[in-house]
Amino acid sequence: MSVFAYVNGVLRAEDVSVESLAEAYGTPLYVYSRRAMRDRYAALTAALKAVDPLIAYSVKANANRSVLSEFFALGSGADIVSGGELFRALRAGADPAKIVFAGVGKTREEIVAAIEKDILFFTVESEPETERISACASAAGKTARIAFRVNPDVDPQTHRYITTGKKENKFGLDRARVAQACRQAVRLPHVSVAGLHMHIGSQILSPEPFAEALDCVVGLCEEIRGICPDLRWLDIGGGIGIPYRPEEKPFDLAAYAGLLVPRLKRSGLSVVLEPGRFLVGPAGILVCRVQYVKENAFRKFVVADAGMNDLIRPSLYEAFQSVVPVRETEGRMFGDLVGPICESGDFLARDRELPEVREGDLLAVRDAGAYGFSMASNYNSRPRAAEIMVDGDRAFPIRTRETLEDLVRGEC
Repeated sequence: MSVFAYVNGVLRAEDVSVESLAEAYGTPLYVYSRRAMRDRYAALTAALKAVDPLIAYSVKANANRSVLSEFFALGSGADIVSGGELFRALRAGADPAKIVFAGVGKTREEIVAAIEKDILFFTVESEPETERISACASAAGKTARIAFRVNPDVDPQTHRYITTGKKENKFGLDRARVAQACRQAVRLPHVSVAGLHMHIGSQILSPEPFAEALDCVVGLCEEIRGICPDLRWLDIGGGIGIPYRPEEKPFDLAAYAGLLVPRLKRSGLSVVLEPGRFLVGPAGILVCRVQYVKENAFRKFVVADAGMNDLIRPSLYEAFQSVVPVRETEGRMFGDLVGPICESGDFLARDRELPEVREGDLLAVRDAGAYGFSMASNYNSRPRAAEIMVDGDRAFPIRTRETLEDLVRGEC
C-alpha cells in the first residue's frame, strides 16, 4: 500500500496532511516518506538474502543528507560518481569501506580524495583511467582497489538516454578488452583488480536484461580470476525500475532474485548492488500550487508554480509521472500541466487527463523521490524547492527553501 493515500478526501504522507505541509512550508515542495524508504530497503535486502549483497545506495538519485543518513543507518554503502558525492556521503555518515566510485571522467583531485579515504573500489571505465589511479595511488604511497566495468552490449529496453550497457554507449569496456585491461593492470604496482562491474541502464522493469548481462559477466569471472588473484567483488549495478504509468506493474523482486541468485552464486564472488530509484522514487512527491488555468482554441493549460527546473524528467526524457489532486475531486480535464519556465519544453504532464482544478488548488506529482530535487536547477533564477521528511505523524524540514540571496551567493 502506498504511503501517500487519501484520508477523508485529503492526500496524506504517512499520517500527515499534504495540504498542511504546503501551507506550512510553501510550494513547490518535495515531501518524502521515511517509512517507504525503510520498507523498500528491507524488501530488496530480503529478496537477495541468499547472496547477502552490499547494497550501495546510488547517491545521484537523491543526495539529501537526511536521505543518505537514513540508508547508511540501515547498513547501506554508497555508489558515487563525483568528488562532491564523496563529500556528501562521508558527511552523512557513510563507511568509506562501503563506497564504490563510478563514472567515466574522474579527475585526479577526485581520485586522490577517494584514495585518502580508502574507499572499497573504483569502477574503472578505461585503460587510461587505470594508469591515472595507479599514479595517484603511487604518489600517496597506497594501493587502490579497482573493478573493471564490463559493457555487455545488452538492450535494457528503456529510454535511450538512460541505457548504459550497449556497445554505442560511453560506459565500460567490451568483454575482450576487459581481459586485456586486467593483464595490463596487474603489472601496475599501485592498483589491485578487486572486482568486475556492470550497469546496463536505468528504469528497467523486467529482470531478463539483468540476467542476460550477468551471463556475459559471470562467464568472464573464471578467466579474470586466473589473471587477478585479488578478485573478490562482482558489482551488478542498479537500474531496477518503478511503475510510473498506471498500466505498469511493480518490478518483480522474486523473479529478479530467481534469475540472478544462481548466476551470482556461480560467480563465486561477493555481490555489490547499486539501487537508487527503486529505493527513493515512490517515497517522494512534488507538491505544487495552480496559478492559472488557461485555454486556447487547441488545448487547456494548467499553469503551476513548479516546472522543469524543479522536476526535469518529463521534459528531458518525455517521462510520465502521475499527477493527483491534494484534495480529491471527481472532475477531470484534458490538457497540459506546465510550469513558469520560459521554455516550450517546460511541462510536468502533457496531453493528459488531469484533475479538474482552479487557481489556488494543490497538485501532487507522484514518484518524484528520485531524480527530482537532485536534478533541479536555478534556471530562470528560480530558487529551488524545500524538502520535507515525514515519519509517521511528524514532519521535519530537511532542506530549507532557497532565497533570492542564495541565487547570487558566490558571484563576484
